[in-house]
Amino acid sequence: MLRFVTTNEGKVREAEAYLAEITPVEQFDYDYVEVQSDDLAEIAAHGAREAFEAAGGETPVIVDDAGLFVKSLGGFPGPYSAYVEDTLGIERVWRLVERETQRRAAFRCVVAYADGEGNDAEASDGGGSDADGRDGSGVRVETFSGAIQGRIVASRGEGGFGYDPIFEHDGRTFAEMDTAEKNALSHRGRALAKLADWLADGEPR
Repeated sequence: MLRFVTTNEGKVREAEAYLAEITPVEQFDYDYVEVQSDDLAEIAAHGAREAFEAAGGETPVIVDDAGLFVKSLGGFPGPYSAYVEDTLGIERVWRLVERETQRRAAFRCVVAYADGEGNDAEASDGGGSDADGRDGSGVRVETFSGAIQGRIVASRGEGGFGYDPIFEHDGRTFAEMDTAEKNALSHRGRALAKLADWLADGEPR
């Protein structure tokens, strides 16, 4: 069993698509403290450790943190994407980029996995970056990253959520793709695929 710390049922379904053959995935609604950092891995790892302990320290948990990184804006909004979406909205982000000749952007995601194997010998990459590793607390955290390149465009499409209508990949926005197609390409899906490979290699679950 693996608990996905999120209130977004769509994320849970996406995780199930990658992990169902390895382990059941259960939604866990827990409001962890989101640390302020420019590093997605640090944010996700902190949340995963806190959620694992809050859940009783028995069932492994995963937390994801993602962001839209716009090249001409110096990577903004990046880790602050959710806050910017809530306060400014995606149309204002488009207007910031509209007059730029360079509209390249990337969606990036880090999935952090936490379990109680923190007293093992040394930390390994495990297919991820192991941002926090083992710190003597008895909690192990492994991180897995994924990214997809694209460009910012005027809003198109009715599907998806968040920045999907203004993020174009290979001629279509994420909001113009059906769920299965988007999930097969997505930054989160790529991170989940790395986690699935790591778990399939025999790591505790």
